[in-house]
Amino acid sequence: MGSYQSESCYYLHVQLTGIEPPIWREMVVPGAISLHTLHKMLQVVMGWENSHLYLFRLTINKKTMVYGLPDPDWESADMRIRDSRRTKLDATVWAEWLTLTYEYDLGDSWMHQITIEKIEHLQEENRNEDAFWITPRCLSGERACPPEGVGGIGGYTSFLEALRNPKHPEHKRLRQWVGASYHSELFSVQQANSALAILD
Repeated sequence: MGSYQSESCYYLHVQLTGIEPPIWREMVVPGAISLHTLHKMLQVVMGWENSHLYLFRLTINKKTMVYGLPDPDWESADMRIRDSRRTKLDATVWAEWLTLTYEYDLGDSWMHQITIEKIEHLQEENRNEDAFWITPRCLSGERACPPEGVGGIGGYTSFLEALRNPKHPEHKRLRQWVGASYHSELFSVQQANSALAILD
């Protein structure tokens, strides 16, 4: 994906909610990216396949704003979806105490809590055209994300029980379905960064 010119650098902690032990990632991204670009980066870093809809939610003073790809079938009088392709991260989340929620696959409803751990701003005196180039990267993380289509948190729990017990009646079928390379406890920072580097 290369480097981005930006006047701010965001350090993010991303955790999939409702699962223990936790599945989490720490990453650094430029503030100048769109929320849609952040979505694509999250897909790569978490290990998803980018085959479902997504939404970002940000609540400030009890008002919740929703960002995604506008779709008349999803919008209602109670929920207006703002275009995530036209919304910059640093124009949306401008303080470290704000928390962004990212929902992926509106059927399985995988909820990710995104905590802004730190925002670094380019000093005013150093701002020029070539001053601050930021390469998105994953810093750390633990555990693989669930397989796509596993059926949400409940389905994932049942899936792990079957996968860990060779005598379970569903063990062989689920192992074939998920593939021999899947291991729920494995996560590679190097693989995540390699995938980030070639992201369109």
